[in-house]
Formats: sequence, structure tokens, C-alpha cells
Amino acid sequence: MTVDNDILIPRFAEYLQDRKEVLFTPSGVSMRPFIEGGKDSVVLQPLTRDPRVGDILLANVHTPHGNTYVLHRLVRVTNGSNGPIYVLQGDGNLCGEETCARQEIIGRVTDITTPSGRHKRLTRGRVWYALKPLRKWLLKIYRHTMV
Repeated sequence: MTVDNDILIPRFAEYLQDRKEVLFTPSGVSMRPFIEGGKDSVVLQPLTRDPRVGDILLANVHTPHGNTYVLHRLVRVTNGSNGPIYVLQGDGNLCGEETCARQEIIGRVTDITTPSGRHKRLTRGRVWYALKPLRKWLLKIYRHTMV
């Protein structure tokens, strides 16, 4: 069953504010190859510290088309007039970034589990980010061999 993000994610935020974990299966391909949308499950926990570059975050982000929810990796933090601005990008995205403020971050991924029950290693994504010029080809190979 699929539930609209505008209904589901505010409920996630309530649970996380109560210091509870949230387990869900995200959709989409923007976090390939680390999270397979519709297959892998992730555990979200509330932020207990400032987000660090490499964290995978669920956030309400600003896009040219308005606000939307994304589960993407924090790639950098910049200084804004009202405090830090968090810049996110999906691991499977070749371009495009989203921004949000600290209060728009809903939770942080602490575990990724495959349908078989295997826990994927949660990396900071540094090597993958450094391979950004090659991502197009690496993702093409991944799609043809792994999916």
C-alpha cells in the first residue's frame, strides 16, 4: 500500500519527536545504488546531533517547483543569513541539489535492510561523491547488472 507523503511524513515527524524510530520502505531511484526504492527498508531516528556531511536525511526541501520531501545525502553545509543551509543530493542523481534549514530535517537514516534481511553497510558516501564524474556510467552498469 502506498500512502501520500503529505500524510505519512508528518506522522513520521511526530514519532521522531517522541524519540521513537521509524521503519519504512522508500520509493524512487534517487538513492541508488545504496538504497533500492520499493525494496530496501530504512530506519529513521531523530537528530540527536547536528547533521554531518554524508548523513542520509529525510527532509522537507526547497525546489524550483516548491517544497517536497526527499531522502537524500547531506553533501555540504553553507552559511545562510538565518543560520546553516543544508545541501542534499541523491546518490543516484547526476545533477541537482536541494536545500533546507535544520528545522526542516525530519530524521536521519541509521540502518538500511534488504528484502532478504541483510543489513547494508551505512557509509558516509565520500568515495561515491568523489566518483561523481563517473556516476553516469557506474549507474548504467548497476542498472544493467544488478536491478
